[in-house]
Amino acid sequence: MDYKTIRWEVEDRILTLTLSRPDQLNAFTVEMANELIDAFRRASEDDAVGAVVVTGDGRAFCAGMDLSSSGNVFGLDESQRPTLADLDERFEDPAIVDGVRDTGGRVTLAIYDCKKPVIAAINGAAVGIGATMTLAMDIRLASEKAKIGFVFGRLGIVPEACSSWFLPRLVGPQQALEWVLSADIFDAAEGQRGGLIRSVHAPDDLLPAAYALARKFIDGRSPVAVALARQMMLRNAAQPHPVAAHRIDSLAMFYTSLGDGKEGVAAFLEKRAPAFTGRASDMPFYPWE
Repeated sequence: MDYKTIRWEVEDRILTLTLSRPDQLNAFTVEMANELIDAFRRASEDDAVGAVVVTGDGRAFCAGMDLSSSGNVFGLDESQRPTLADLDERFEDPAIVDGVRDTGGRVTLAIYDCKKPVIAAINGAAVGIGATMTLAMDIRLASEKAKIGFVFGRLGIVPEACSSWFLPRLVGPQQALEWVLSADIFDAAEGQRGGLIRSVHAPDDLLPAAYALARKFIDGRSPVAVALARQMMLRNAAQPHPVAAHRIDSLAMFYTSLGDGKEGVAAFLEKRAPAFTGRASDMPFYPWE
């Protein structure tokens, strides 16, 4: 795909995805959604990519949905009257995908399914989908200039992008409800206090800090083990009983012990750096339900 609203740049196995509509404060569009979905699916299978850093071009991260679009600004087909059964039975029907399913949710599901660690470098305003898209990312770093808001109540709509699943898990139900129901815009320090933001940085230090963290995740690490560990943490925490996690842990341990695990043990015993050869694109028994 020839991207028009984002930039794809890989250096030393770190992919920087930059939301790039700076004149519109990187406001979100259906086109941007489709490009992000493609980019995360591509990154997931590209063995040249070890980790992903997402940031914004200019002074904003993403100022929410572009409300200047004609027709339904969210890209939805107003001629339809969908039911929950339609979402269950016709989930991949193009009419449902393009006309009913919210674009932000399609993006966050692609991030959730990605085999690579994903770090948000929130450089400025991140409101609406600009905030909710980061919830599916693994770590959120923010500039001192960042402003964050789950502002849906101001528009008479509801949180989207699977945020009702992600946000309470990240910050707890009480904090999630306060931010959503108040629709307040808050600074990076408040986001850190509430458990949403890992760390706050001077603007010039934000991307270097994100890249340094990405290096920790990929240097001297097995791409297969990293991919499995990310999915295990995301998926197993939502299981109803730890025995479900035990089943996945067992398979993951079994298959990694046959591959890069042998090299990791040998390198440890020989006091040398490991030379892992496994590829995330060959991750065993994935996806699992």
